[in-house]
Amino acid sequence: MKTKYFLQLVVLSALWGASFMLIRMASPVLGPNVLAAARIGMATITLAILMRAMRYAWPLQHWKELALIGALSVAAPFLLFAWAALQLPAGYSALLNSTAVVFGMFASAWLKEDTLTVRKVLGCVCGFSGVALIVGLGPVQLTLDVVLAALACVAASACYGFSAPLMKRAITRMQPLQIAAGIHAAALVMLLPGAAWSLPQAHFTPVALFAVLVMGVVTSGLAYWAHLRILQHVTPVAAMSPTFMIPVFGVLWGSVFLGEQLSAGIFAGGALVLLASALITNFNPWQRWLDAADAKP
Repeated sequence: MKTKYFLQLVVLSALWGASFMLIRMASPVLGPNVLAAARIGMATITLAILMRAMRYAWPLQHWKELALIGALSVAAPFLLFAWAALQLPAGYSALLNSTAVVFGMFASAWLKEDTLTVRKVLGCVCGFSGVALIVGLGPVQLTLDVVLAALACVAASACYGFSAPLMKRAITRMQPLQIAAGIHAAALVMLLPGAAWSLPQAHFTPVALFAVLVMGVVTSGLAYWAHLRILQHVTPVAAMSPTFMIPVFGVLWGSVFLGEQLSAGIFAGGALVLLASALITNFNPWQRWLDAADAKP
């Protein structure tokens, strides 16, 4: 993988790492249904404006494909993570979100979009180990609601994983911006009925509205477009490697903005996470210089 794509994935990790904190802030006051729909609605508006500015046509002829991808990559995971945030700390959700890489790896292999290698499997092991060190899971009272919330996070991660190779295939027929706008618009239609039913119980506080604005415009709309642009040049599994780095930034933002203390685990875990991403993406920062040295007479 080229250095610029790897660095772009790190930036996406930083953005998506903030999402779990924002979801945790907004879901209790807005409710999962309203939060998910509002976030997707803001993303749809953002992407629709970009579509108009860049004079792209809506790919209506591919609506069935976009609806499937939208359900798997947007509607279901956004709603499931918003619901889980009522029970689980943000760190737990970020940790469970890491399972998306495993689901994506096997889904990509099954759909012939990627191949399983020992290097990638080792990368997954390093990634899970690093995330466990970073999050530093503490004691949580085991209740039925907690178990269901954890299962919801795993289900959301599975949706992300299985949608990755489908998005890779869609890129051969549509532009990244068209796909990003199409899947968010389709997901919005799916979630509007639930949001309308839950609207009377929602409390639109300034903090919740700010969280929705940031998630909708930045971590959903613009980030999905950027992710699809990267997916044009790398494998589905490589494009999902930011999943392992998300908890790194989740802990970092918690320290910077919420005053949470950093532990030694974040440094050891962060090193493992970066190693995992390099193994999965085949990124080697020294490859350019090695190739240049080999080319010399």
